[in-house]
Amino acid sequence: MLPTTELRPVPLAPEIRLHLAGRDQRLFGGEFHSDQPLPFWAFVWAGGQSLARYLLDHPDEATGKRVLDVATGSGVAGIAAGLCGAASVAVTDIDPAAVAAARRNAAANGVTVAGDEPDPELVLAGDVFYSPAVAPQMTSFLRAARKAGATVLVGDPGRGYFPERLFELVTEYTVPVPAALEETESLVTGVWRLK
Repeated sequence: MLPTTELRPVPLAPEIRLHLAGRDQRLFGGEFHSDQPLPFWAFVWAGGQSLARYLLDHPDEATGKRVLDVATGSGVAGIAAGLCGAASVAVTDIDPAAVAAARRNAAANGVTVAGDEPDPELVLAGDVFYSPAVAPQMTSFLRAARKAGATVLVGDPGRGYFPERLFELVTEYTVPVPAALEETESLVTGVWRLK
């Protein structure tokens, strides 16, 4: 079952509006039961919000650059890059429904996103270190992008598998999040730059 969504402003970056599930909808142990992946894209996660806020406050990080938003979810970080004047924005996610949602959200904000960017200058990754299986794969991917010359920015609210030693903290935000999703009303979330 897909969630009912409505176009709403992002709590930490109200300049951006996304099609989001209701604040009381639960993702885990909630009403989503099917063979389809959980609709992570219907929620705006703390890491993506922090990246969006950081880019909107520091548009020079994205202006004129080819941007890749990895594990895009709702697309919030890529949309922020587009609003900052990125030369191009591409979004990727293992869930095709997330890419479709990111495109729909981008269109709602007057931003165009593509499906791939083979040579990004800026890589964005929000909330990607959420499991012991995914963290090493994501670390390898991001390190390869950095080695190829891209700036890599990660938004992480302390999910537990973040390889902090490889990054330097750029800034932190207290990010409003739905209690039904995170079991708290806010998360301190860092924006980190891969060394």
